[in-house]
Amino acid sequence: MDQTQEAGKPTTQHIFIDKESPAVWRALNGLGLKAREAADEAGISRSLTELLNVRISQINGCAYCLNMHVADALKKGETTQRLAVLSAWRDTALFTEKERAALALAESITTLPDAHTREREDAYARQFLSTAEYSAVSWLVITMNAFNRVSITSQHPVRREAKEQAAPQERGVQEQAAQE
Repeated sequence: MDQTQEAGKPTTQHIFIDKESPAVWRALNGLGLKAREAADEAGISRSLTELLNVRISQINGCAYCLNMHVADALKKGETTQRLAVLSAWRDTALFTEKERAALALAESITTLPDAHTREREDAYARQFLSTAEYSAVSWLVITMNAFNRVSITSQHPVRREAKEQAAPQERGVQEQAAQE
C-alpha cells in the first residue's frame, strides 16, 4: 500500500495482499497448478474448468476474476451464449450432465448451503462425476474461491481493454462514423 490510513480517514489505496506477501501468493498459485493438474488427469476439460471459474466468480462477485476467466473461457472455445446464461444454467439445456454436475458441486462448495442441500447436490454430482472428477472439481472450486477472495480483498482493478479506452459518447460517434 502506498498510503497509510490517517486517524478517522479511510484510505484511498488498497493493499494488494498478493504483492505484500509474495511467498503466500506463490504457494496459492502452486496449489492452483496442482488442482489443474488433477483436473487434467481426471479428464476435466480446460473449457469446463473455465466455466467453473466463471460461475464461482459470479457467485462471489469478483470482477477481476470474471474479467480474466470469461476471456479465458472464450479462448478455450466456450460460446458467448453459454457464458451469458451461465448464472441460470439450471434453467437451460445448453449444458451436459457432467457440466451440470460440476456446476452443482461448485455452487454447493462455494455457497456452503445447509446440510440437506449439500447432500442433495453431492448425490447429484456423484451420479455424473467419477471419484477422480469429483475430487478434481472440488479442488478447482476450493482454489478458485481462494483466488476470488484474494482479488476481492485486494480490490484488484479491472482495466479497460485498449479498444474500449474511448469515452462511451466517443465510441458511439466512432461506431456511427464507421457505419456511414
